[in-house]
Amino acid sequence: MPTPHVRTVLLALTLIAVPLTATTTANAAPEPAGTDRAAIAPAAAAGLDDPAKKEIAMQLVSSAENSSLDWKAQYGYIEDIGDGRGYTAGIIGFCSGTGDMLDLVELYTARKPGNPLAAYLPALRQVDGTDSHQGLDPGFTSAWKQAAKDSAFKTAQNDERDRVYFNPAVNRAKQDKLGTLGQFAYYDAIVMHGDGGDSTSFGSIRKRALAKAKTPAQGGDEKQYLHAFLDARVWAMKQEEAHEDTSRVDTAQRVFLDKGNLNLDPPLDWKVYGDSFHIG
Repeated sequence: MPTPHVRTVLLALTLIAVPLTATTTANAAPEPAGTDRAAIAPAAAAGLDDPAKKEIAMQLVSSAENSSLDWKAQYGYIEDIGDGRGYTAGIIGFCSGTGDMLDLVELYTARKPGNPLAAYLPALRQVDGTDSHQGLDPGFTSAWKQAAKDSAFKTAQNDERDRVYFNPAVNRAKQDKLGTLGQFAYYDAIVMHGDGGDSTSFGSIRKRALAKAKTPAQGGDEKQYLHAFLDARVWAMKQEEAHEDTSRVDTAQRVFLDKGNLNLDPPLDWKVYGDSFHIG
């Protein structure tokens, strides 16, 4: 995936329950002694960082990236898909040509020196920014699959996914006061396009959407803004031959939006590349 330029550590956001107003009317029955007002207050909708919603997010991304809902089976995935980014690998599509794979292997090696991928660090630094396999072939793909059996490497993939993609996306979406679906739309966009400065990066997609609609934080309608964002996302995807199939938006995210499912609540039914998926 494109190299993100977000390198700051994001503070975790905590959902705070809002207590009910204590005002009662003269005719209202008094509350029983010891009533826990917080317990009867309406629950706030879970965001994408809720564990159950995050699991859904990972399944949705995996359906598009790997044609499978079993995202945990993708730690050892690696291939060159011909998109100019070298090898694409792992649970989120770390790429040898865009820096995020290099960052991942550096983190893994710092935590576990002498791992199967450590010897390829010089080559990964050399090919960064290109689609070259120089210094990686023929053994790198086998080394990646071997490393993927190591729980430390799986943890490193999870941590880099969160640092580089998931946390920045959810944080930005919450600032825009978007619900869970909007948070996922941002996450999926950053996964594919990165958060760089080019015209098809996440930031540019968001800017293009803002030219058409306001975010809820700006007083805009959430559905209207999300349609504008998805329109901008489709435009960005069509600029690149490897991503010109826009079904992960058209027959997935747009379907949820048209149904008004802003909380991304199951059951979910969608299609990607013509394949049907379901989360009950």
